[in-house]
Amino acid sequence: MTNTEISDNNPEKELIIDKSISDDKTKQISKKNTTQNKKITPKNDKSTKSFDEISNEIFRDLVSKKDSLVKEIKELETKKNEIEKDIESNFKGQSDNIAKRVKGFQEYLTGALQNLSQNVEKLELVSQPIIVKPSPLDEKKQDNSTNNVVNVPALSETFKPDEEIIKSCFSSFTEQPDFYAEPWKLRRSLDSSDIEIMDDWFFNMGGRGSLESRGSRQKNALLSAGLISILGELYGDQFQTLILASQPERLGEWRRILQDSLGLTRDDFGPNSGIVLFERPEGVIERADRLEANEELPFIIIDAAETSVEIPILQFPLWVAFAGSDNEIYDDLELN
Repeated sequence: MTNTEISDNNPEKELIIDKSISDDKTKQISKKNTTQNKKITPKNDKSTKSFDEISNEIFRDLVSKKDSLVKEIKELETKKNEIEKDIESNFKGQSDNIAKRVKGFQEYLTGALQNLSQNVEKLELVSQPIIVKPSPLDEKKQDNSTNNVVNVPALSETFKPDEEIIKSCFSSFTEQPDFYAEPWKLRRSLDSSDIEIMDDWFFNMGGRGSLESRGSRQKNALLSAGLISILGELYGDQFQTLILASQPERLGEWRRILQDSLGLTRDDFGPNSGIVLFERPEGVIERADRLEANEELPFIIIDAAETSVEIPILQFPLWVAFAGSDNEIYDDLELN
């Protein structure tokens, strides 16, 4: 029997056969797909597992780094607290020390001024006559019983005979500076306020007394250079300048300024030269005594940073002490 015969005789049976064939094919295709899906699924599982492991490792690294950073931050905070404590303790210690020194200096000044006022009250303002024996070199021979009476001038009149020379120096100091002047001549110019201070020191204080600091060591040294120049005109080589400053840095600054202002060299600073530098007042007093024993004149300069003045220094005929303000002394202590 042929196909046409089947179709002619029984068409419904033909449809059933075709449907069964298509169902078989569909089952085969679905089986293949399921097998392929089963093969692909393990691969996806493997990739998923590897990604999780990587993310876990990265997370663990981040946690460890975070812990180490937290530890370092704590250590830095501890060090910061220690440094702040050290700074606070050191600053308080220094400020207390400076305050004690300034207070001690104030107490010294108060006591010195009180003693000075008491001594002034005891002074006899009337000049006492001095009995001078006649010199054996006098041409006229006089009887030994006769005495000459000499009046001692007041302290403010010490430089009265040399007023013309001093005033001439003052006028030259206000002119243009002469950078090529001879050694020991002032090569810088001074303003009118400096001249007023120097005039007061010569003609009212008699060449001995305390002056208010000009605000810096450089200005004080320049004013002192003017005094040295004038004393050189009056006494020549018969006087020596003694400078007292308790630290080498301060003495070095004095030397540089005076060397520049007076046209000096290093050879002009030393025991046998025109200017001698001292760190201790005992050396100044000893040197001044020796100069007076050799009939020479000491001129003592005391730096503004010195918090006290030895009383034996006040007995010498020529001295100047610069009195620094509290801020100036504090700043100088901070720098040194």
